Formats: sequence, C-alpha cells, structure tokens
Amino acid sequence: MINAQNNPELYAESISPEELKSLLYTYASDYFSGRDTGEKGQKIAVDFLRDYYIRQGISPAKNTYNFFQKMVLNLNKEKVETENVIAIIPGSEKPNEYIILSAHLDHVGEKNGEIYNGADDDGSGTVALLEIAEAFQKSVRDGNGPRRSIIFLHVTGEEKGLLGSKYYTENPIYPLESTVANLNIDMIGRLDPKREDKDPNYIYLIGSDKLSQDLHDLSEEINSNYTNLKIDYKYNDENDPNRFYYRSDHYNFAKKNIPIIFYFNGTHDDYHKPTDTPDKINYSILTKRSKLIFYTTWKLANQKNRIRLKK
Repeated sequence: MINAQNNPELYAESISPEELKSLLYTYASDYFSGRDTGEKGQKIAVDFLRDYYIRQGISPAKNTYNFFQKMVLNLNKEKVETENVIAIIPGSEKPNEYIILSAHLDHVGEKNGEIYNGADDDGSGTVALLEIAEAFQKSVRDGNGPRRSIIFLHVTGEEKGLLGSKYYTENPIYPLESTVANLNIDMIGRLDPKREDKDPNYIYLIGSDKLSQDLHDLSEEINSNYTNLKIDYKYNDENDPNRFYYRSDHYNFAKKNIPIIFYFNGTHDDYHKPTDTPDKINYSILTKRSKLIFYTTWKLANQKNRIRLKK
C-alpha cells in the first residue's frame, strides 16, 4: 500500500501536456461558439464537462441535476437559464470538510460573426480542473483517496459579473463553514509579455495570505517541495491598480471568509479577443502550474489539521 501522504507524484504524473492539449483543442474549438452564458455553446460546454466526470467515474455533487446546479440569471433585462457543473470526490476520513477547486466554464461567445474561443480565459483553468480530478480519481482507485472531500466547481456567468460563483456561495450545496479553502484557476496557459524576466517558469498568486497564513505557508512549502515555480505576488498588493483580487470567482468565497488562492498567468494581447486560441497555449507550463494546484490540493485534503483563519 502506497502512503497517500508521501507519494502524490505518482498521481501528478497523470497530468500531461498531451491530455491538456487534447481537452483544450476540443473545449476552445469553434463548435463551442465561445461558451456565452445561456447560449447553445455554453450548453455544449456543460454537457462536455458532465460527460467527462461520468467517464472518470466521479460523482455528481448532491442536490444537483446530474452535475448541474441550475439557475436563472437576469442578463440585460432578460431571464437566462444556465448552470454550474459540480462534481465531488468524497473524503475517506473527513468527508464533511471540503476543498473547492473552481474555474469558470463560460467565455464571451460570438461577436460580429467572430468566435471568441477563450482558450486561456478560461479554457486553461477548465481543463486543468479536469486533469486534476482525473489524478485524484486514480488515487481513489488505488485506495489512496483524499481524506477530505474535493469539489470540482465549474462556474457559469463569470464574464457577466462572477454570477455563477455568487450563486453557489449564496446557495451552497455543501456548508460554507465546512469549506476549508477555494483554489480558483482563471488563465494559467499563457505567458505575460510584460514580464522583464522572460523565463516561463512562473505563476502569479493572489490572495493566499489574505485570510489564512496557514494557506500561504502551505502553498509556499508545496511549491518548493514539488514544482519550483517562481511565485510572483505582484498582483497581491493591496494597491494593485488592476484589482485582480476582486475580479475572479474566488472573491465570492473570500467574502464568505473562506481562504482562497487565485492562480493566474497575467493578461496578454489576446485577452477577450478572438485570437485567444489553443495554439497559443504553452502546454508544458500549463502542466506544471496544474501540478502545483494538484499538490496544494493534495496537502489541504490529506494533512491532519485543516488550515486556520487569521485571528
């Protein structure tokens, strides 16, 4: 029997550039029409995500309609039916404590006959979540599943104002007070052209120290032990004019006093343009960043004590 605490590398190896690329070339293809909230392409996207979890043998979250948390959003004075996609791997010892991994499934759709594929935003985070889920499910099959439960939350309506994550935190399927942390992935497949250091081996982390020093310290320790990415806290500054801390789905969890980390590669010239396509993704660095998130989740799920909030 392999000790689950000490051998996460065995499962991290299943996160591969080839699988990420294959998934993303499908998810960010023209067939999905840019995944605009409530539109046909977004319905194709949620079916794709649901079917992936079914194939992996991963369970739907409770009180969902076969993985779908349905909602009606008011968008431009119209009622739009849409859904979050939520899967769960139950914990073996502490099933009532939850780590939520999130990424937004939507993008901005089609405009003037052009499809905005959103390969980085947030196709990259979406396929990372799928590969991380597969890695954890492999550990379950080996009898080394996580001690705490892991929720895979694909939120809708992010581009409309973080609406899917807002809906989840206002209508939580699992108690927020039992939610250990939210790790949110939004754009991790590209490089920031504005970086003076052109080394691709980096990731921006935002929010890790805002609510829990334990989470920040754990994150740093995991990176130094496994991935050795350059962790850049530039956008974590309270005075950051971009205010990225307030601009992705983790913020709705932070507002509920749940510790968060936001993983981000920075913006680029293809941000919110039809040119955000899967051929521009750096799949080797996407893999490494995905593994960092996997290892961090592994530690959060398996360590003896849950992380503490700052006093």
